[in-house]
Amino acid sequence: MKVTVRLQSEPFDAAVEVARLASGRTDIGALVTFTGVCRGSEDGEPIAALTLEHYPGMAESEIERHVAEANKRWPLLGVTVVHRYGRIEPGENIVLVVTASSHRQEAFAAAEFLMDYLKTYAPFWKQVDKADGKSWVDAKAIDDTAAERWSVSRGGHEAAE
Repeated sequence: MKVTVRLQSEPFDAAVEVARLASGRTDIGALVTFTGVCRGSEDGEPIAALTLEHYPGMAESEIERHVAEANKRWPLLGVTVVHRYGRIEPGENIVLVVTASSHRQEAFAAAEFLMDYLKTYAPFWKQVDKADGKSWVDAKAIDDTAAERWSVSRGGHEAAE
């Protein structure tokens, strides 16, 4: 399985990343992409930017560990995860997840699994910059609930049959 995990401060081009993963491959039947984009508001208030911080080295290792877990659960042919850090302004890309498989069901499920992990458990911290100042963003119960569905002990999807 071809795996790319990259954390970077500079913008990325989702189409270029998809092409890198799929180039020359005839075994891929499905490519699922998810791109997270910085919104211009949070809780109804305009924002100037988000600042994302991460734990270098640990963040990459943890993402790679979850990519390996996704590959145990679904027969993947490739995964790309690109996550930005630093100052990100509204309209800019934050994160990209690309999953490749022979069939769409596995590619969709793996992409959702990885995004739920990134949103809830990856070692990133987000600060929002609004007109009244900066504040750290707290975890949201809705994200925790989404991630819990993948827990094997809670009946989440185990390795594909």
